[in-house]
Amino acid sequence: MKKNIAIIGSGFSSLAGACYLAQSGHAVTIYEKNSTVGGRARQLKKEGFTFDIGPTWYWMPDVFERFFKDFDKKTSDYYELIKLSPAYQVYFGINDFVLIADNLSEIKNTFEKIETGSGEKLEAFINEAKNNYDIAIKDLVYRPGISPLELITFETAKKINQFFSNISKDVRSRFKNKRLVQILEFPVLFLGAKPSNTPSFYSFMNYADFGLGTFHPKNGMYSVILAMESLAKELGVQIKTNSNVEKIEVDNGKACALIVNGNIINTDVVLSGADYHHSETLLDQKHRAYSEKYWDKKTFAPSSLLFYVGFDKKIENVEHHSLFFDVDFDVHAQDIYDKPKWPDEPLFYASFPSKTDENSAPKGKEAGIFLIPLAPGLNDTPELREQYFEKIISRLEKLTQQEVRKNIIFKESFCVNDFIKEYNSYKGNAYGMANTLLQTAFLRPKLKSNKVKDLYFTGQLTVPGPGVPPSLISGKLVAQLIEKYS
Repeated sequence: MKKNIAIIGSGFSSLAGACYLAQSGHAVTIYEKNSTVGGRARQLKKEGFTFDIGPTWYWMPDVFERFFKDFDKKTSDYYELIKLSPAYQVYFGINDFVLIADNLSEIKNTFEKIETGSGEKLEAFINEAKNNYDIAIKDLVYRPGISPLELITFETAKKINQFFSNISKDVRSRFKNKRLVQILEFPVLFLGAKPSNTPSFYSFMNYADFGLGTFHPKNGMYSVILAMESLAKELGVQIKTNSNVEKIEVDNGKACALIVNGNIINTDVVLSGADYHHSETLLDQKHRAYSEKYWDKKTFAPSSLLFYVGFDKKIENVEHHSLFFDVDFDVHAQDIYDKPKWPDEPLFYASFPSKTDENSAPKGKEAGIFLIPLAPGLNDTPELREQYFEKIISRLEKLTQQEVRKNIIFKESFCVNDFIKEYNSYKGNAYGMANTLLQTAFLRPKLKSNKVKDLYFTGQLTVPGPGVPPSLISGKLVAQLIEKYS
């Protein structure tokens, strides 16, 4: 039966959910509080430069293809994909870095040169990671997180120990060189927790990295948002920007309307792709499934301090994606997860999309995106932002042996306060809720409200978890639940 479905927010999961629901014949309207679609994956354009404000890594291309294939489309119908070669580089000291190639054979050689015997160990590790990837990404993550039985299959039963060990222990039992350990622990940071708190089964992220490679959609990650927006509109979805949802109305235990910009919008089903915690604050207290105490106890993925910088020259000795691991990883991790504070010596990541994409910056110039992972909920001031920009730009100059500070045309920043203001993000988190053992699958906040009929949620705080590919999957899962229960 055709229903009117109102969706809050227009990020990856909301757009995905909207596409599936419209395909099933429902009348779908998206309400986005900001002036453009995309949620956290928006764009900044300034003085001929273009920056992705949010995600900059395109991993798991098969998940994107699977999404578009569900609508008899291909990614290439909407955007051009460029495989990065090298995938990225990791700095450990002055002019001291490791390049990660775009294929496993070369990566094995790189490992072997650093630690004798590690090449073969890496191949075995990635083979196991591929097996986990085939189980997880092709099957498990497409389950709605309703029951613990979803995790019990013939394949997962054989890997039960991997759910009770962790990535850090697994990697360190095979590789002794600190650099190799850090490179192999890096991909699970996308899951929002320390490697020592991330189950070994999540090594499938290493296969996503070394096995499948790193890509760049021409014109940036926002091309994917525009593709999904285009698909949604083709399917009949209405998208209303500058539409702030102020309340979810409930009548007789059923979600029945939204209050948008002061107006009552009646609807049959409400789906929120906005921050889960914020979405529940749109309900009267008695209709909320999770208390403030519940949210406060959860392990959230980091927030970030981001800078978008226009340079008047090309930056040397850096790749499209460059990681700066020249300081102690464990100390920075403690400052995020154990005793939250601004880190004294932060690791940071830099993206220079204009290395690959001429549309990112005017000719002869460079677009730079810098990210420092931070604990959510920290005090965020202009003075602190400036202090940390000085820290990382000084390190960049020292490590890459060049002056760049005097070549800055402009810089914009984005941090905890902005995540809260722009996305109603709980404590200003950037990536949602971490995928720890006790926050996996059925242990995450539910896609379907257990307090209010016809109220659903999607996105990185629910199933399957943080990241862009999981968000696409989350939209599909919630659409299936709506079809089943509403």
